[in-house]
Amino acid sequence: MATTYPERNRNIALLIDADNASPANLEAALTILGDLGTVNIRRVYGNWSKPGLKGWSKIIHRHAIEPQQQFDLTKGKNATDMKMTIDAMDLLYGGHVDGFGIMSSDSDFMPITMRIRQNGMPVYGFGSARTPEAFREACTRFIDLDALPPDGIADSAAEKPVIDDELLKLLGDAWKASKRDEQGFASLSEIGQRVANRSSFDARSYGYSRLSELIQSLPNFATEKRESGLFVKRMR
Repeated sequence: MATTYPERNRNIALLIDADNASPANLEAALTILGDLGTVNIRRVYGNWSKPGLKGWSKIIHRHAIEPQQQFDLTKGKNATDMKMTIDAMDLLYGGHVDGFGIMSSDSDFMPITMRIRQNGMPVYGFGSARTPEAFREACTRFIDLDALPPDGIADSAAEKPVIDDELLKLLGDAWKASKRDEQGFASLSEIGQRVANRSSFDARSYGYSRLSELIQSLPNFATEKRESGLFVKRMR
């Protein structure tokens, strides 16, 4: 009799730039990466002789993170970016990783993020509100950790950030480009796919757990639940 094995869970790598990421946001990043699979590879990069990295040192063992020492070879510069890039390429071509998380607010990671995506692999970026647009848009999804609670789970009762006109236009354009029925409703899954092709926007940056919750909160759209999923119609 042939032996059957359970399907392998997707293997996710989280690479952390300790100089440009806060340890207070780690649990939020780990929670969100559960969308992609299990974060089995966890590495944090920095010069551990720096007093400013003590916060990371305290939680490394608690969260089973592998520290990577990188000395500052030139004053004002560090080798963290290069080492993270090399490791990401090694993991990409090793064939055992199904997705990446990059935790940093540094635009230097834009090229490697784009390269990973060109291989058809998702990359979630985690940074602050000051993260340059170049890195944000290179990611499959970019999550503004400043807008999230520490555990990464959106609080339905919490005050939500304002939905700006740019996001409304993005959603409206995606609806307009999607296949619509006689009543003007389009599948949210198709709308979401079109949004993903144009932007790294993530609903969690606006205080919602998923796109469906965000769009249901907007008076600009009407929604209708059907057996095949949620359908959306632009109202104004």
